[in-house]
Amino acid sequence: MLNKVFLIGRLTRDPEIRFLPSGTQVTTFSIAVNRRYKAGEDWREETYYFDIETFGNLAERLGRQLNKGTQILVEGQLRQDRWETSSGEKRSKIKVVADKVNLIGGMPRDQQQSATTMSEEAPLDLPEEIDDALDTDEDVPF
Repeated sequence: MLNKVFLIGRLTRDPEIRFLPSGTQVTTFSIAVNRRYKAGEDWREETYYFDIETFGNLAERLGRQLNKGTQILVEGQLRQDRWETSSGEKRSKIKVVADKVNLIGGMPRDQQQSATTMSEEAPLDLPEEIDDALDTDEDVPF
């Protein structure tokens, strides 16, 4: 089965850092992703918000380097958390667990790193469509 997500967006708030009982760091944040489309003769824009979660060394680096407004590319997978409230209601939430995060802009100059890849693995080889989208100042067409 395939479960792979690529998102480009900006952080909506500073990252939140917490630690698991094992001592592993977990860094969570949300990003806003815009979708621009044409409806008749008018251009419209929708914004979607996604919760992102990272663990370990990646979480430590992101917790130090990211802040509200930073533009990033996230590669990860979807995860559904399920739970039951104290009143017996079933709840669920979908989030993205990031494997890799690229900084692509939006940081102050003293912290900026052009297209820096942070991951537990080798640098991300972007699909051609995403790589082309990063090379332009125009909005991503999807």
